[in-house]
Amino acid sequence: MKWTDRIGRRLKLSDLHLFMTVAEMGSMGKAAEQLAISQPSVSKAIADLEHTIGVRLLDRTVTGVVPTPYGRALLRRGMAAFDELRQGIKDLESLDHPTVGEVRIGCPEAIASGLLVKVLDQFSSQYPRVKVRVSAADNMSRELWQVRDRQVDLLLGGVTKLFAEEDLEAEILYNDRAFIVSGSNNRWARRRKVELEELLGEPWLLPGEGFFLTEAFQSQSFGVPKFGVTSYSVYQRIALLTTGRFIGVLSGAVMRFSPAVHAALMTMSNSRRAASRHSLSNAGRLSRPLAPLMPWSR
Repeated sequence: MKWTDRIGRRLKLSDLHLFMTVAEMGSMGKAAEQLAISQPSVSKAIADLEHTIGVRLLDRTVTGVVPTPYGRALLRRGMAAFDELRQGIKDLESLDHPTVGEVRIGCPEAIASGLLVKVLDQFSSQYPRVKVRVSAADNMSRELWQVRDRQVDLLLGGVTKLFAEEDLEAEILYNDRAFIVSGSNNRWARRRKVELEELLGEPWLLPGEGFFLTEAFQSQSFGVPKFGVTSYSVYQRIALLTTGRFIGVLSGAVMRFSPAVHAALMTMSNSRRAASRHSLSNAGRLSRPLAPLMPWSR
């Protein structure tokens, strides 16, 4: 049977919305109450939808209903379809008001408190009527779902190997390095030359999993420092560095752009290898026309 005969002429967005509501509520009765229609109407609509598609979408249980594998597949595509429609309306609105809207960015705190500080300052000055939302995304490889599910328009973070996600577009924004730093009141700050081996016994402040100075230790057959504090918070590590008790690691972007970094910190050395910082978005269908206006290279 042709698409136009089986689906195109008979499947309505209202049917899909009803099915999604039933699946979300887990009950025909609750869905009927949510939609302000009768339960028999809901049951008939689901039965008609299953007949139209030709597969069972819901399994009936003693406690309600649950989606079948076919139902889960339709749910995923249905949510994407409604998301596309919502985004289409926003795209139309942006044509009338190209400098009004919203941009959603996911990134780790090191970027949020580094380069993004400068970028948002410039962007908000140039586009004062645009709302920017920044949310946490600390590990890019585990946060790709945020882009795929349209929770964010751009995902910023480090990529240490060849990026091969066909449905996403990656753009290199800048190359960054890790710097070993201390407070200016730390005893090591008075030394003109410091070898990495000399610092292994000191209490360290480390940014957590995936920090890109690991190779610097391993290249010299050293283990990662075992003493100190591992924290995701850039500002917490900077505050502890100023006590003069710790050796720490900060990215070059944080050192350059973060207002929290000041003369109380001394740069002791930096890693030889740069790590790329990427911007990821949905391939071929960037979900916000405003996102490309971000002044990354300015």
